[in-house]
Amino acid sequence: MSQLINLPWISRKMEVVYSTDPTLVGVSGTVTDETKRTIRVQTGSREITMAKDTIRFTIEDEDIDGSAVGQRSEERIGKIYRRS
Repeated sequence: MSQLINLPWISRKMEVVYSTDPTLVGVSGTVTDETKRTIRVQTGSREITMAKDTIRFTIEDEDIDGSAVGQRSEERIGKIYRRS
């Protein structure tokens, strides 16, 4: 796991690769906001808010399991993660 998980994700491109909601798979865009449980993405003309714990996504070719990052971005930045 690279250091991307410890960096801010705002303004980075992301794509959903797995979700318990099949309509979210393939959604891609720019991260505009992140809370403890959600991530908001601007996709063209609309903005989508998704629950982190129900998605697996990629940011800059790094696969991230949303359920593993269920904290605020400011808390995530200083946290040490185990390799999976």
